Amino acid sequence: MASNLLKIHPSDNVIVALRDIPTGDIAEWNGESYLLPYGVSSKHKFVTEDIETGGAIIMYGVLVGRAKQPIKRGEPITTFNLKHDSQDYSTANRKPYSYTQPDISRWQGRTFNGYHREDGRVGTYNYWLVLPLVFCENRNVLIMKDAFERELGYAQTDMYRGQVAEFLKAYQSGDMSRMQNLGGFTEPTREQQVKSRPFPNVDGIKFLTHEGGCGGTRTDANTLCALFAAYAVHPNVAGITVLSLGCQNSELKTLEDEIKKRDPNFNKPFYAFEHQKGTEYSLVSGAIKSTFLGLTEMNKQFREPAPLSKLSVGLKCGGSDGFSGISANPVLGHLSDIVVGLGGQTLLAEFPELNGVEQELLNRCVTEEKAAKFEKLMRDYAGKAEAVGSAFAFNPSPGNIKDGLITDAIKSAGAAKKGGNAYITDVLNYTERATEAGLALVCTPGNDVEATTGQTAAGANIILFTTGLGTPTGNPICPVAKVATNTILANRMPDVIDFDCGPVVDGTQSLEENADHLLEYVIKVASGELTKAQQLGQDDFIPWKRGVSL
Repeated sequence: MASNLLKIHPSDNVIVALRDIPTGDIAEWNGESYLLPYGVSSKHKFVTEDIETGGAIIMYGVLVGRAKQPIKRGEPITTFNLKHDSQDYSTANRKPYSYTQPDISRWQGRTFNGYHREDGRVGTYNYWLVLPLVFCENRNVLIMKDAFERELGYAQTDMYRGQVAEFLKAYQSGDMSRMQNLGGFTEPTREQQVKSRPFPNVDGIKFLTHEGGCGGTRTDANTLCALFAAYAVHPNVAGITVLSLGCQNSELKTLEDEIKKRDPNFNKPFYAFEHQKGTEYSLVSGAIKSTFLGLTEMNKQFREPAPLSKLSVGLKCGGSDGFSGISANPVLGHLSDIVVGLGGQTLLAEFPELNGVEQELLNRCVTEEKAAKFEKLMRDYAGKAEAVGSAFAFNPSPGNIKDGLITDAIKSAGAAKKGGNAYITDVLNYTERATEAGLALVCTPGNDVEATTGQTAAGANIILFTTGLGTPTGNPICPVAKVATNTILANRMPDVIDFDCGPVVDGTQSLEENADHLLEYVIKVASGELTKAQQLGQDDFIPWKRGVSL
């Protein structure tokens, strides 16, 4: 891919510029020359033939839009001359599908060091979970968070307290000029940030907060309980403390019932406390005591080798750019095919970003039943969006468009590359747990945190998150590794980006070579090497209320 141009699929009538091309240049691809009447920015596309109004634009081999006005050969596609369009789809129109599994011989016998759970799953981390059943208890959860994290060495924000103290000292001394000139603080090392921890086998205590549980619909309250149940049975969670007010819609019994649905033999430590039975002090101090005693038992658990078939890898993208569907997403797709070939799970989410490739995914479903479930979920979701005056077509953000993702179908066709080529063995609604080996489709919004929250609920024990523009997104209990589509981003945000797929664009590594390097990194993270989001304490958690979120 060392050329300045790339035509992704033989049937495409657009070519991608991998570098800025100035006005008047002649671009050459496979013996064809194209005079460019306008400059084409890196990551953007120009057409290979004259397109009449209403004419189809094909990219990744699929329909991604139609011309709003005539587009001359060599002209770039823009929001002014192109509108979204995509192929219709139907389970009834499924066609036979087959693919060739990549060579997995070098990975057979490889292991990662994880926490083995009684249900047969393996955690990549060992967390205790503290959660409120209703927003009324957020404050008490945060009180517990402050006490536990500071005393047990898990606090992530102490690195900034010294700066505030210096500013305060200068202010109190009346030295305003010194206060104005303060700066240039040295960023502490990881070792300086992490205090000595009395529980070395406890990777963290995670405190969730949210704005739900009451005042909304009963459906939302029940969905919240289902989400919490999915987190409780997650292999990265060893014990749970629950704070309840007592009168909210998200009832404790509903949570307990949802846990039993997912794991009838659930036997992790589970401590629940109701605020309306006494004072705040009795609530919080009782929860602290039980949680602390639970940590002492949890600390007796150790990492042990596990086969790569115990990996459950979430596949996510956000802050996408024009290279996402060329470098990082296909790299994840190749990695996904390897993990699936080894007997593991991969989870492809973000249903609004599968708009335009539905038929291909329907073809890949292993059964008619799975295909029908996917079609129903997609049509129901799209219908709700259209009912409130929105649509999947409105999905690309200003940043996406600026970087070449002109229509949702272009964005979606590139986003779907994260799912590789394997058969789709399962289709999961939001909060449903993945129980089958292979590639599963997980119904979530495209919204970064709502999607990672949902992928974790499905059982992902590591999430690979591709980005071309940069995002700090993380998750409380599942490590989220940020994968850059380009080296410029990786160098600009080294405290956020974990892995660079830029060598694929530069032509210094093949897609397969880059995917091999990424899988080596995944094994390290699954064995306890912290992602950048974990180092920063980026514990993002947003429940989806099943309304319209793109």
